[in-house]
Amino acid sequence: MIINTEGDWKSTVKAPPKDLRMKTKDVTSTKGLEFEDFQLKRELLMGIFEKGWEQPSPIQEASIGLALKGHDVLARAKNGTGKTGAFAIPLIQKLDVNKHINVKVMVTTGGTDLREDLMRLSGVVHLIVATPGRILDLTEKEAADLSECKTVVLDEADKLLSQDFQGVLDRLFKYLPKKEDRQTMLFRPPSPTSWNPSCRST
Repeated sequence: MIINTEGDWKSTVKAPPKDLRMKTKDVTSTKGLEFEDFQLKRELLMGIFEKGWEQPSPIQEASIGLALKGHDVLARAKNGTGKTGAFAIPLIQKLDVNKHINVKVMVTTGGTDLREDLMRLSGVVHLIVATPGRILDLTEKEAADLSECKTVVLDEADKLLSQDFQGVLDRLFKYLPKKEDRQTMLFRPPSPTSWNPSCRST
């Protein structure tokens, strides 16, 4: 006997308790889209709902569709409004889940053990979360090969594109595919100051 039909799979999702905190317009002022409207994989949708996300936030509505189509994205939103989901959902959707059942994600920063990072990079890694200095170090040591990196995301892009990181990013982007052969997504919080995301032309 088949209990669950194709349309009621949501009933099997174990969602956390509903978030009853007051939400600002940065989260509630949506167009009314649903996560299902983006034609996401069932496994990804289940993960989204199990996290307690019921509907996409405005930044997610504006970014996910463009990112899934392979467009570059330049977005601005406050912290806590779903920025991470805006780029993480398209990244996970693009992974071939059937091919990569055990998706390998690696986090590397200046505080992680370099030897462990080198060992982990000896195998396949599908997604790397890194600080610019550490991933550049691993790349220049020829431990990380970025030549086939299809998508680059800069979170807190206003800081990463400041002069403090300009030299590091200029060197790092030389190891990446050319602009026309990769997708670049920049996310930053609102700021009264102007900025120039020059690395998009690299």
